[in-house]
Amino acid sequence: RVLMSTLTVTVTSILGLACGAYIETGRGRYLPIAGIALSIVSAIMLFFVIWDVLDDSEIFIKSLVTTSLLAASCSHLSLLSIARLDKRFAWSRIAGFICVGLLAAILLFILWFEPEPSGDIISRVIGVLSILIAAVTVITPVFHKLSNSVRTVEQIRTEIEELHARIYLLDQERIRLQSLEDDG
Repeated sequence: RVLMSTLTVTVTSILGLACGAYIETGRGRYLPIAGIALSIVSAIMLFFVIWDVLDDSEIFIKSLVTTSLLAASCSHLSLLSIARLDKRFAWSRIAGFICVGLLAAILLFILWFEPEPSGDIISRVIGVLSILIAAVTVITPVFHKLSNSVRTVEQIRTEIEELHARIYLLDQERIRLQSLEDDG
């Protein structure tokens, strides 16, 4: 029980840190805050199961799995959202949100409604969505790096102005030091 409690705290911390990193960018609030809240609720619910307080209720267990799945989804999407992407790569973030949302929806549908097995179409869709999510997750940092490598004329002009200002300051420092040496 102690080890499972420690594992629960660790996983909750990791999910919360993923969401917190996105909050720190200042570009999103609702998704990461929902992820943190769901992580905490999920951890509390899991503590009840670990310590044999509420582990007999099927609805409670399904609710636990639901909050855990939603917390993981929010954390994953928060991490994907940290990347700054050019317009040409924006489709990958949209694809990630759609795939994660669809996979979570399908898994929650299966969990709550327990449909009769009607072939392997659902398992194939889950497999394809999982592969697409993995691909988007791997490609997002690459797109982020490529987005940062493209510089605009304005960025270059700003950098030149900053360098001119730095050169001016260094020249002033050199003149001051030379005058001190000449006086001394």
